[in-house]
Amino acid sequence: MAVYTIASDELTAAVRTAGAELCRLRTRKGLSLLWGGDAAVWARQAPNLFPVVGGLKDDTLRHKGRAHSMPKHGFARDREWTLKRLCGHEVVLRLRDDEGTRAMYPFAFDLLVTFRLDGEALRVQYDLTNPGDAPLLASLGAHPAFRWPLAEGAPRDRHRILFERPETPFLPVLDARGLFGPGNMPSPLNHRELRLSDAVFREDALVFNPVESRHVRYSGPGTPVVEVSWEGFHQLGIWSKPGAGFVCIEPWRGFASPASFDGEFGEKPGVFQVAPGATTSCAYTIRVLPA
Repeated sequence: MAVYTIASDELTAAVRTAGAELCRLRTRKGLSLLWGGDAAVWARQAPNLFPVVGGLKDDTLRHKGRAHSMPKHGFARDREWTLKRLCGHEVVLRLRDDEGTRAMYPFAFDLLVTFRLDGEALRVQYDLTNPGDAPLLASLGAHPAFRWPLAEGAPRDRHRILFERPETPFLPVLDARGLFGPGNMPSPLNHRELRLSDAVFREDALVFNPVESRHVRYSGPGTPVVEVSWEGFHQLGIWSKPGAGFVCIEPWRGFASPASFDGEFGEKPGVFQVAPGATTSCAYTIRVLPA
């Protein structure tokens, strides 16, 4: 595993080749925005979700009548990626199919993740190419975890996430396996504002499907404002563990299986297709705004 560091006038970021995971994001004034990871709580910091987002029923991907074992959120976060390009403000990492991935996921793919710093913003872009001769079926998501509280001494219970637009008043319910159960639950948003508390995450993640906003802004009293915006993603997950020192703001293109779904992967809700020889792209941006 290697770690690559990039910088702009306002931010410094580090990315590890293990999982192509963002592992540091720090302002010029020394404020760390990203959760540091803690194996006793949650060891990850910003995993990449591919080729599934969330879980599949029985952790099984079915394609053309064959069953393949697939872990929650897929395998990309646990693979070693290769360096494609590195410069002072940008690093590009690559993951391609191999014998190990094809045992779980019988598709050819070429996935690039580009981390680019520009002033006060970090842009993370995914480019998924289908080098095969059959449609590529996939879901894709980001999972960055931000410190909560965002700054030392800021009251944890006074942090909030403000949505750009009004959202649906009801959210899907996740069962004990992380699958979409029947029915729904009232959204905890008050108009466009989510006030963070441990109680919000007692039943697991909040899933906005679809999400109407194209950005959210996360902040606490006296902290900078962290704006997370996205392009090409259609869902948004927000997640933490009660008492944990992080909150995840997760743009997704896809979502967990319904608990009752037993069909082929290509028929699963939230799966998209990439035609042979084609590339599909999506991106999210973390921007630091003044308090």
